[in-house]
Amino acid sequence: MKTADTTAAPTDLHAEDIAHARRVLEIESQALETLARQLDGPFGSAFCKAADLLAGVKGRVIVTGMGKSGHIARKLAATLASTGTTAYYIHPGEASHGDLGMIGTEDAVIAFSKSGDTTELADILHYAARFRIPLIGVTERAGSSLAEASDAALVLPACPEACPMGLAPTTSTTLMLALGDALAVTLLQRKSFTAADFQVFHPGGKLGKQLLKVKALMRGLDRLPLTGPDAPMSDVLLGISAHGTGCAGVVDAAGHLAGIITTRGAPRPQPQDGPHPAERDGGRGHDPRPQDDPPGRAGRRGVGDHERAPHHRPVRGRRGWQAAGLRAYPRPAAGRRGVTTRTDR
Repeated sequence: MKTADTTAAPTDLHAEDIAHARRVLEIESQALETLARQLDGPFGSAFCKAADLLAGVKGRVIVTGMGKSGHIARKLAATLASTGTTAYYIHPGEASHGDLGMIGTEDAVIAFSKSGDTTELADILHYAARFRIPLIGVTERAGSSLAEASDAALVLPACPEACPMGLAPTTSTTLMLALGDALAVTLLQRKSFTAADFQVFHPGGKLGKQLLKVKALMRGLDRLPLTGPDAPMSDVLLGISAHGTGCAGVVDAAGHLAGIITTRGAPRPQPQDGPHPAERDGGRGHDPRPQDDPPGRAGRRGVGDHERAPHHRPVRGRRGWQAAGLRAYPRPAAGRRGVTTRTDR
């Protein structure tokens, strides 16, 4: 294997790198445009048939493929599962050694193979035919064994691989990946899949946190320091510290929220202000018009905005600003690899 010439000037090497990268992206983007145009012909009819088969499945969608096609199959199974279509990846080699039993008669199979004649897929194809399990084949060859065995054959356009030798799966796997996404999104549209549904399957990470409702982030009254307008600021600050909330709610005699006091917004000593802040009462230190949220609002409003907005907002209940709770937004927390986010307990 020939190694790169490191004696060339860095600017020359970088120029060549950019040229190679641009060539790859242009080849693959042109292939995607070709695939999109095919939807206006017989390929579009096959796509709709595949969507109909998948939408009618009572069991699971089994996705399979070998090599690089197998990696695409795994990704599609994960995308389908997170968007409302129960899916599972099966390795073709393991299928021949007992895992065929994981495929039920109410399932459907999606098989990826560029050539369409991948030896390892043969047993899955025979099994699907024997038990009349719907089969959707994604291949580049219309006359292949996979296309011939499929109930819906999605034949990809024969576009050149981006690899300069024309060998490494590049363009072909990009087409498979995009086609899989097209199927997954088509199915979620048919199911009227919503962001709330997505959050059920994807509670983790930044995406999951953005889709949480305010009520899932807020603290209940039993975990909040509440104080009256006339309470000494020293007592208010002690209550905030004891609860670890960073804020306290100021309520009037009727129990309605009059405002909030946060450690960020707590008064600082100023010579012209008279008494020390700890000697003042809560009524002089609270924010009387804090931004508030209804319990059903999506939590994404606070995630990512915590540096521009208070970490705490009152949650507006059915009777206006009654102290239903205070919402604690995620805030930056130092991690080994930079800044991460966490939500207050």
